[in-house]
Formats: sequence, C-alpha cells, structure tokens
Amino acid sequence: MNTEFLLTSLIVVATPGTGALYTMAAGLSHGARASAVAAVGCTLGIVPHMLAAITGLAALLHTSATAFQILKYLGVAYLLYMAWSTLRDKNALTAERETAPRSAAKVITSGVLINLLNPKLTIFFFAFLPQFVGAGEPNALVRMVELSAVFMLLTFLIFAAYGRFAAAMRHHVLSRPRVLTWSRRVFAGAFAALGARLAFL
Repeated sequence: MNTEFLLTSLIVVATPGTGALYTMAAGLSHGARASAVAAVGCTLGIVPHMLAAITGLAALLHTSATAFQILKYLGVAYLLYMAWSTLRDKNALTAERETAPRSAAKVITSGVLINLLNPKLTIFFFAFLPQFVGAGEPNALVRMVELSAVFMLLTFLIFAAYGRFAAAMRHHVLSRPRVLTWSRRVFAGAFAALGARLAFL
C-alpha cells in the first residue's frame, strides 16, 4: 500500500468535519453503541461518491456547475436541518442512561445523508484517487476500488474513535445541566457553521 496514500487519507479523515462531528454528537447523546453505528453510516455515505468517481459521474459534477450547485445546496440544507434538530432535541442529551437509544436505522440514515450530500467528497475522490493509479495500469479499476476501501476503513476507525471518546465523556456531561445546554448549542452551531462554509465554497 502506498505510504503517501495512507498518510494523505489519515490527514483528510482525521480533520474534523461533518461526519466526525455527527459521530461525536451521537456518542455524547446516546453512548458508545450509537457512535459506532453513526460511524458505519458516515462510512456508507462515502460509497456513492466512490462509485461516482470510478464510473465517471464525478467528471460530470466537476464540469457541470448546475449539478454541483444542486448537490451542494442539498448538503447545506441538511446541515442546517441537523443544526436545528440538535438545538431543539433537548431529550437527546438529557436522557437517562436507561433510555432506549435511537434505532440503528435512523442513526445510519442520518450518517449516510451527511456524507452523501457532501459534494466535496465526490470532487475529492475525482482528484485524489487518480494520483495513486498509474495511467497505463491494466487493473486500474480494481486498484481504485482497493484504495477506496482503505479510505473507508480509515474513516470508520477514526470516526469510531472520535465517537468512543465522546461516549466516554458522556457520564461527566450528563450530570451537569449547564454543560448539557452548552454542548447542544456547540454541536448545533458547528453544524450551522459547516453548512454556511459549504454554501460559500
């Protein structure tokens, strides 16, 4: 495996973004299991971008301003929705430990949508993968799938680590009402800020 690919992927994945933020929010709100499930959802959300890059749809998005703008603003809208729902969902962070967590399907769906509606991932795959696949390589398609799988594995592991850390801090946060309130506001504000940043790219 190319060392440069691994290092670049680690930097990209470890840099906090919408997926990492969502996984941490799930861990803080609902515990370690929810954070792991959220990490799975965010990882699955990479698949459409990977397929788009490999099949050539990324080239269309890269050259079609309209297609890119539509996808981008869908992502912005979803991030703003996440900010609003996080701010108003007071039960998430104040729930008792015995309270049943959100269903795995809902957590995964939210994680998938967060990464699915992030056009930067498609552009990233379009510009990133070809650098590590030789122009005349006979098995270029297989090579790109292998590299994408490694990227997804790194995404899951790092996001799961973020989520577990947040889950480990959960019992400290649950016992402090003021911390609960500010945590909810911080996560909501972070989702809104990321949405605004995406809107003006």
